[in-house]
Amino acid sequence: MTLNKTILPTILFIFIGLFVFFQGPLNAQNANRKKIKVLFDTDANNELDDQHAMAYLFFNGDIFDIVGVTVNATRSGGDINEQYLEARRVMKLCNVYGKIPLLKGANAAFAEIRPHLDDSAFDGAAAVNFIISEAQKMDNERLVLLPVGKLTNIALALNKDPDIAEKVRIVWLGSNYPEPGEYNQDNDVAALNYLLNMEVPFEMVTVRYGKPSGTAAVTANRAEIRSNMPGKGPRSTEPVEGRHGGTFNNFGDYSVNLYEHIHTSDQAGTRALFDMAAVAIVKNPDWAQNKLVPAPVLEDGKWKERTGNHRKMVVWEHFDKEAIMKDFYHRMNNFVLP
Repeated sequence: MTLNKTILPTILFIFIGLFVFFQGPLNAQNANRKKIKVLFDTDANNELDDQHAMAYLFFNGDIFDIVGVTVNATRSGGDINEQYLEARRVMKLCNVYGKIPLLKGANAAFAEIRPHLDDSAFDGAAAVNFIISEAQKMDNERLVLLPVGKLTNIALALNKDPDIAEKVRIVWLGSNYPEPGEYNQDNDVAALNYLLNMEVPFEMVTVRYGKPSGTAAVTANRAEIRSNMPGKGPRSTEPVEGRHGGTFNNFGDYSVNLYEHIHTSDQAGTRALFDMAAVAIVKNPDWAQNKLVPAPVLEDGKWKERTGNHRKMVVWEHFDKEAIMKDFYHRMNNFVLP
């Protein structure tokens, strides 16, 4: 059938009108989809999982509204200045430095700093005050505090301003719960116990060294990193010197370098990306299992269960390594910056 020349423009006009009519609401829905507000707290220079977690967070700019990055110092990786410099390296490599605030937090532990919170320049003041100010801005949603090191900055913020407990959700990467030990936990037990005794949403993303049920099972080895990471991510605006020397123009090449220099216990050079898995389950809770338990307390290095405790915490375990790593590599190729 041939169309009359006078009818064809009319049909075309109607088609365009219908397209615009339906496309408008779809675009509005996408624009109105709320991003997850996150504040990332890290001991960035400790090993290599923090850096990968940061890059993954930054490259999910369509999912996360990243209000800031705060750093703390744990036993490895140097003092707060070294932690800050490594976080800055990664942010520069990901082209977000200067766009997302980066602040120095605590060198010392919660119990040492707590008596000095009324001082104007207490240890960690910049990060702690920033956490408080960002939390105070929240109205109809909670700010996700995502600490992947010790809990000092977070505990200090809640101690200084307990009212922000109603405005935050803490998702902490740490602990071998219900078994004892773990690096992040042991770096500031007092901060952990303070938060476990406080009425604030608290979620524990378990580590569980050597077991398949924790983030320790979300791993990559040198061959995988060499295959998947070279050249990945945006090109940085300027060359960035790595912590092991050399200069880099993208996070992917720096990832390879980090894996080349990290100590591993096997010939394949396998390391867990604990912190990155914590970011992943905030993005998609279906990538792990969770359960609600009465909040325990840590005494003399061991967990003491409090079965009658009305205060509950969420425990994350059984992480979907395949889905998490697939999405990680996908974002390295298809990054969306904040």
